[in-house]
Amino acid sequence: MEGADEFMKYRSPLVSRYASKEMAYNFSDRKKFTTWRKLWIYLAKAEKALGLPITDAQILEMESHELDIDFAMAAEEERKLRHDVMAHVHTFAHCCPTAAPIIHLGATSCYVGDNTDLIMLRDGFDLLLPKLARVIDRLANFAERYADLPTLGFTHYQPAQLTTVGKRACLWLQDLAMDMRNLQRARDDLRFRGVKGTTGTQASFLQLFQGDHDKVEELDRMVTEMAGFKKAYLVTGQTYSRKVDVDCVASLASLGATVHKLCTDIRLLANLKEIEEPFEKEQIGSSAMPYKRNPMRAERCCSLARHLVALMADPLQTASVQWLERTLDDSANRRISLPESFLTADIILSTLQNITEGLVVYPKVIERHIRHELPFMATENIIMAMVKAGGNRQDCHEKIRVLSQEAAAVVKQEGGDNDLLARVQRDPYFAPILGQLDAVLDPKTFIGRAPQQVARFLSEEVRPLLEPYKAKMDVKIELEL
Repeated sequence: MEGADEFMKYRSPLVSRYASKEMAYNFSDRKKFTTWRKLWIYLAKAEKALGLPITDAQILEMESHELDIDFAMAAEEERKLRHDVMAHVHTFAHCCPTAAPIIHLGATSCYVGDNTDLIMLRDGFDLLLPKLARVIDRLANFAERYADLPTLGFTHYQPAQLTTVGKRACLWLQDLAMDMRNLQRARDDLRFRGVKGTTGTQASFLQLFQGDHDKVEELDRMVTEMAGFKKAYLVTGQTYSRKVDVDCVASLASLGATVHKLCTDIRLLANLKEIEEPFEKEQIGSSAMPYKRNPMRAERCCSLARHLVALMADPLQTASVQWLERTLDDSANRRISLPESFLTADIILSTLQNITEGLVVYPKVIERHIRHELPFMATENIIMAMVKAGGNRQDCHEKIRVLSQEAAAVVKQEGGDNDLLARVQRDPYFAPILGQLDAVLDPKTFIGRAPQQVARFLSEEVRPLLEPYKAKMDVKIELEL
């Protein structure tokens, strides 16, 4: 059956099910091996410009075959040679017979391998940063819209003082803003490995240029610039330091922790029926329970975020065991852990954009929950009002304590509603303040400076962070469930 072979072997769900085409391409074989060829062309151009006997015809020949890779030939060469870089050198040389003698001249395998990895890391961040900016933008709009809508705050997942829906969203935003700065810094800190030779000493290039140190430095600078980097690492072993991978994956793992917390909060609020993620008209929540509306997008984010956080262990351990100038036990691990970190972050952000664009708030449910708890929280305000009306604080405190415990017994032991307010209204002791009770129990008097904090936080810290991404802010995500 046509196409049946693809179902006979494992396919990573990160690519087959989740990640965007752009991120999947970024770590594809085609991107990798065409980048190798670009790097060989950059090297030849720079070597020619600095006086090595390389011709325009050789450069043109390489450029004309930059993209037409014979993957079958490369696979056969690798089977024979047991070396992926030399297999592609031979494959490139086969279609560039004139340029064959100068392809990879003076270079080591890590010239193409490590430099390509750095390009993929940089381009991966360039794909993630606008996605994260869009999530922050959608959530900022949400926070602004609900900046002054009172809601129960929770500590220990027990009702606490009121906050607002928008202020809670700002707690999520603050973490995402930290992630934005972390990703941007990790991206901007990336340098090129450049042209460093087999153990990082540039000995082969010094020999090619007959001891001319300036030309070797210029070669490194020129190739670095052609690859789109401002700087190269001044010292490397055979590879760039694997601490660089630690730095990159750490920023993504930290994002994973943020998303897991955020989406867990949404799942908890969905249980309370206060907030829900988007739900399609024909979407089925449960195969057995037709009434259910499960927070499956948030659950997907949590599931993948755990994987993203767990991937942090790989580069940490890899960096710790790189003996002397390098060992090859980094290679197989990095082929998995680096792409998976970016692919996982990619689908998490796409899903989170979808969630934050369609969050549904149920103010009446939120209000009911507040009414249920607010009388207990208002006791201090009631005491203050009584004292202002001439009452004794200690007497009032005792009255409120007794009535509160009676009301709590109704809630906890009888399953009834909180009737503390009714008990206060019936007690003649509180007659002097009965006319003030509605004002004393207005939820908006319990939210402190939450609305003002939202406004200041969004204007000073969030909106400026999004300025560089304005042109990419309107992209919509088509989410496959």
